[in-house]
Amino acid sequence: MGITDSAKGRTSMAQAAETGPPEAGHVLADVADGIGILTLNRPRQINALTRPMVSTLTRHLDAWRDAPEVGIVVLRGAGERGFCAGGDILAFHTAITTGKQHEFLSFLAEEFQLDGLIATYPKPVVALMDGLCMGGGVGLAGHASIRIVTPRSAVGMPETHIGYSPDVGGTHLLGLAPGRLGEHLALTASTMGAGDAIHAGFADFCIADDGFEEILAALPDLIGLPAPDVAIALEILHGVPAPAARLAGEAGWIDTAYAGADVPAILARLDQSPSPSAAEAAAAIRGNSPLALQTALQAVRAARDDAHLPSALARELRVAAYLMRHPDLPEGIRAQIIDKDRNPQWTPSDPARVDLREIAAAIAAG
Repeated sequence: MGITDSAKGRTSMAQAAETGPPEAGHVLADVADGIGILTLNRPRQINALTRPMVSTLTRHLDAWRDAPEVGIVVLRGAGERGFCAGGDILAFHTAITTGKQHEFLSFLAEEFQLDGLIATYPKPVVALMDGLCMGGGVGLAGHASIRIVTPRSAVGMPETHIGYSPDVGGTHLLGLAPGRLGEHLALTASTMGAGDAIHAGFADFCIADDGFEEILAALPDLIGLPAPDVAIALEILHGVPAPAARLAGEAGWIDTAYAGADVPAILARLDQSPSPSAAEAAAAIRGNSPLALQTALQAVRAARDDAHLPSALARELRVAAYLMRHPDLPEGIRAQIIDKDRNPQWTPSDPARVDLREIAAAIAAG
């Protein structure tokens, strides 16, 4: 099937996305007209990542690295709901409640290696962050060389909401965001629309909701160009104005509040701010795990200081091991994902009682 073929070819791809084998079909791979397309294919789970999916993606990217028949790689998600909702949270919960933390850490290490591979890939990687793109989805798409959103994109790193800290290189992206926006996004577990995702550095440009087939049709003519030139050409040909970047206009109170030394200091500054948005941010932060908040804050700031993705990924793996030893992570998953009572009992319940030295030791170990 050619990339620029008729609707018949596109229909067969959509049918395969819905009816592929339950295990082997969770990642679809297709090469046509010099374009290698990798489709995440768990649409009912919004393409949440599993270990076999990570292994399959890695295997294809390794095979295509020097393959002359592939000039550009595309990452996309099957279904209408989104690119990727993140990792398999229920598998995470099972691992940490059955004494199998080491197995899940091994999976995270493999996933982080995939994210690093995408970031350093020698050929342009085009990622469509259409619909929901959270957590592990950001790890795949956020490190691609050409990151495309649509007006319906919802992008975020919501980990503090379940007692965890941003990973998959998310602290690196958050650390590079303008001003103190990274701290705001990590602590509030906020979701960004397309405009804010571009402003924060998680995406490059926006296309129409139905514009990805046009992107695919344009790619064969761009093979051989460096990724920045491919991005420029695609944006000129098919880019549309993104929805307004709301957070860009709120940099004043964000930069002031999140300059606080720790979470209690940040909350105090938010409480003192006259901005209604600051009050909303404070309320969101108070609903998240104090341990995860203090950990994420230190991790994002460390990532900003070194501005080095491999260092951020190694640090995030240490942080994951640290948080797996604490009760907030299984409790957060229980309250937000399993029982959905939205009433987690955090330990400790006050960020002022979190041992910052313990977090600093996990952050700095290496």
